[in-house]
Amino acid sequence: MKQELIDNALSNLRISELNEMQKYMLDIYEESDDIILLSPTGSGKTLAFLLPLLSTLDPAKEKVQALILAPSRELAMQIEDVFKSMQTGIRVGSCYGGHSMYYEEKMLENPPVVLIGTPGRIKDHIERESLPIDQIRTLVLDEFDKSLEFGFEEEMSFIISSLGNLLKKKVLLSATDMPNMPEFTDLNNPSVVNFLSECETLNGLKLYKVTSPIKDKLEVLLKLICHIGNEPTLVFCNYRDSVDRVTKFLLTNGVECKMFHGGMEQQDREKALCSFRNGSCYILVSTDLAARGLDIPEVKNVVHYHLPLNEEAYTHRNGRTARMFAEGSSFIILNSEESLPEYVDQNSEEMELPEKSTLPGLPEWVTLYIGKGKQDKLSKGDIAGFLMKKGRLNKNELGKIELKEHYSFAAIKRDRAKNLLQLVANEKIKGVKTIFELAR
Repeated sequence: MKQELIDNALSNLRISELNEMQKYMLDIYEESDDIILLSPTGSGKTLAFLLPLLSTLDPAKEKVQALILAPSRELAMQIEDVFKSMQTGIRVGSCYGGHSMYYEEKMLENPPVVLIGTPGRIKDHIERESLPIDQIRTLVLDEFDKSLEFGFEEEMSFIISSLGNLLKKKVLLSATDMPNMPEFTDLNNPSVVNFLSECETLNGLKLYKVTSPIKDKLEVLLKLICHIGNEPTLVFCNYRDSVDRVTKFLLTNGVECKMFHGGMEQQDREKALCSFRNGSCYILVSTDLAARGLDIPEVKNVVHYHLPLNEEAYTHRNGRTARMFAEGSSFIILNSEESLPEYVDQNSEEMELPEKSTLPGLPEWVTLYIGKGKQDKLSKGDIAGFLMKKGRLNKNELGKIELKEHYSFAAIKRDRAKNLLQLVANEKIKGVKTIFELAR
């Protein structure tokens, strides 16, 4: 039964084979009450804990049996999406800041078997007694090191102490080694699964340094992006206002890009990530919030506009590219007053940028915003069928579709956007009229 569950889940995810770390977790999961998994960003930790979890759940019990804590709402939603994509028939739900508390409380009246949430919001529900905890037997602490960095120690401590002896298993995941585990985790002789050393060398990563003759690096960044061309690229800044400034400069100079940081509204953050994932923009300018945990596949280049604050930040930024044996490039932009930190290869190749540069062409895709989502019983199939029938799109003119709670996004070919918007302007999707517009 266990293997059948896993095989069906992998088939629905269209995954043919697990990596070594995931296979090892399947083997050790039942043998240990508490597990610490150390593995880099991008190595597949989400599946490593979700797959073995399946066989421990009883769908007939209408109570939360497994609680998964994540440091950000984006990661919580991402884990929920992966679980739903496995199509197990097991109910899953999520709770996080920026989400309607009223909706969450209504959802918890008929609780899911698996609940995913951010520490602060889960603590709120326990205190309000809106979350039934009496059947929770498994606690997963995903990106635990990041949760500590974000200051969620008090919330996690409260949750663990509230669950107390109810817990039979705790799984803690981290992308960095943690020799001194906080006492509040209350781990009992945990099995440590360490895949950091096996994965820490990014053989496919090429390192370059790019020199800016003046302190302001904006012009050099623009030249670098023109040189890179239309390749998925993450530009990292250390501060939110710098992300705003860099993004504004690039847009003003004709570069299609999006920004991402913790000060943005949730819907704007989701638009940015969706546009980057579906190829509607090639450049995402972000703080270190995008360095870990998020599902951002196939990043070709990482640009350190600002020097990382420490070696750990540098490692995690670079970990967004050259993943799973792919190739990628990391560029550090230095002005005349800066030098390479000690933890960076001092022999990194110097990149000379050409004097004349050509702006990258516009992406072939744009993102369509649809004002209905999961709560309106909308499915990806509904959206695809509607856009192909009413919008007269061919299959190759429709890209990635993403469903959110109250709205959705769909990638469509840029040259079809204007005509499509005219065709669907007064149409109803599943009998309901809604907004169709390009995501800005």
